[in-house]
Amino acid sequence: MIRGVELSEIQLPMREEFRSGAGVRKERRVLLVRVVGEDGEEGWGECVAGEDPSYTYETTDTAWEMLSRFVLPGLPGREILAPDEILGPVRWVRGHPMAKATVEMAMWDLQAKELGVPLWELLGGSGKAVPVGVSLGLEPDDDALLRRVEEYLSRGYTRIKLKIAPGRDVAMMRAVCDRFPDAPLSVDANGGYSLEDEARLRELDDLGLLMVEQPLGHEDLRDHAQLQSRLRTPICLDESIRSPGDARLALELEACRVVNIKPGRVGGHGPAREIHDLCRAAGIPVWCGGMLETGIGRAHNIALATLPGFALPGDVSESRRYWDRDIVHPEFEMEGGRMGPPAGAGIGVEPDRLRIANLTVRSVAFGLPGS
Repeated sequence: MIRGVELSEIQLPMREEFRSGAGVRKERRVLLVRVVGEDGEEGWGECVAGEDPSYTYETTDTAWEMLSRFVLPGLPGREILAPDEILGPVRWVRGHPMAKATVEMAMWDLQAKELGVPLWELLGGSGKAVPVGVSLGLEPDDDALLRRVEEYLSRGYTRIKLKIAPGRDVAMMRAVCDRFPDAPLSVDANGGYSLEDEARLRELDDLGLLMVEQPLGHEDLRDHAQLQSRLRTPICLDESIRSPGDARLALELEACRVVNIKPGRVGGHGPAREIHDLCRAAGIPVWCGGMLETGIGRAHNIALATLPGFALPGDVSESRRYWDRDIVHPEFEMEGGRMGPPAGAGIGVEPDRLRIANLTVRSVAFGLPGS
């Protein structure tokens, strides 16, 4: 039985600015959900929605509204037998997978802790260390970008993903490839192009990239299929895959050759595993993307990334990539280009409660003392 739930918003300064086509981020507004079981065990989930609707229509504020008004109030006192049952009463709510995933993933953590097993084991993963890639934002010029790539290759990252945008794409990537001809490189367009840019995107074929991620708009599966048929470089879909249904359609249309699975984007671990299974059956490799998570979200991602279909390095970088100080103990560190899931029960890391309390700007609880 669920004794109670708590929703908190923290504001966490970033270690350095992160630039993308949508702008510059200097801090993250992060929503955390704590689900308390009957015996006092706790499960934690993190909402990956951004501060603005540039990646998806969901934002920190829309997720707060959905969670505090519709999803969380009815949970205390409910008997939950499996993580996917926690969202049963709100299946009538359309969309908002990021808000829903926050609760679903917290429930997976709670159930794993109640069973005394690591989350990766409950999900069906291997528990082995996973290869770690990193996503680098746009830089103002090529010299600055080359320095950044060199820095992260020297740290041992096994794949470097670079943001591109019209005007900062082919020439920029040629400079990177010329400087680092043996580096495993990919690019992420965040839907910044259209089929009218096909000729420019085809120029990327000569660079030997691992993939070009989400070149077209998130609703353009048909256009992605047309573009993929004309590109040698594999297209990876990210924003377009919001559910297992989206994944099935993308596979049927042959709209991509790689899929980026972010559990916080698709509604949680249950839908993420279903997408993983669909892609594995179709011979399509998947990898786990990142959304500037704290250690709570990172722990969830690494546990999922130990499933067998995750054949490519994910964006599961170590804590110091984004934060001077994370909100979990221990912080995540990379060794030999890989990171393993913590061995403890559930997500395997302990939230730093004092730090979280000091960073909290608003909170609401249901079914807990004082709520």
